[in-house]
Amino acid sequence: MIARVSDALPLAASIDDEQVEMELKEYKSQAKLIFRKLNMNSEKRCSIESGSYVFHYIIDHGVVYLCICERNYPRKLAFTYLDDLSKEFFMSYGNEIDRPGLRPYAFARFDTFMQKTKRLYQDTRTQSNLTKLHEDLQDVTKIMTKNMEDLLYRGETLDNLQGKSELLLRDSARYRKTARDVNLQALYRKYGPPVIIAFVFLLVLYWRFWWY
Repeated sequence: MIARVSDALPLAASIDDEQVEMELKEYKSQAKLIFRKLNMNSEKRCSIESGSYVFHYIIDHGVVYLCICERNYPRKLAFTYLDDLSKEFFMSYGNEIDRPGLRPYAFARFDTFMQKTKRLYQDTRTQSNLTKLHEDLQDVTKIMTKNMEDLLYRGETLDNLQGKSELLLRDSARYRKTARDVNLQALYRKYGPPVIIAFVFLLVLYWRFWWY
C-alpha cells in the first residue's frame, strides 16, 4: 500500500485474491490508521507488530510505502522490497505526487509492478532472495519496532497530552498578562491619588514662590 504522508491520501495498492482480501481486511483497515498517524517527523523506517502479522513501512520523498507480512518473514527482505517499490514509484510518478486535486488511487496502474515484484519476494528460499538476505545492504536491527496498540492508543494519548500542554502554555501566558495588568491597576489605585495630590501641591508651591 502506498500513500501520501501529508494527508494520508492513498496513491496505489496491491490487489489480492478474494480469500487473502478477507483474511487481511482488518489489517488493511489498520494500515489506513497507520497512514493517518504518520507525518514527516515520523520514523523513516519502522516495523509495527499486530497479531500474527507485522507492518513494515518506509517514508521516502513524502510518500509512505507499507507492506503486511507474516511474523516469520525476514525483515531485510521486506524492507528491500519496499525500497524497490519506492525507487520505481518515484521514478515513474515523482513529479505528480503533489499535484493539486489528486484523486485517491490515482496511480492504481502501479499495481502491475507491485504484483510482479511481490512474486519475486514471496519465496524466501530462492537464490536471489538468499543472496539479498546475506548482503549487508542495510542493518534492519536498528529499525524501530512498535506495537499496534501502543501506536494507535498510546500515540493518541500523547497527541492529546501535547494538545493539553499547548493549551496550558497559552492559558499560562494569558494569566501572567492578566495578573500583570491587575497589579498595575492596583498600584495606580493605591499610589495614583497621593502622587497626583503631591504633584499638584508642588506645582502650586512652585507657582506661588517663583512668581511671587
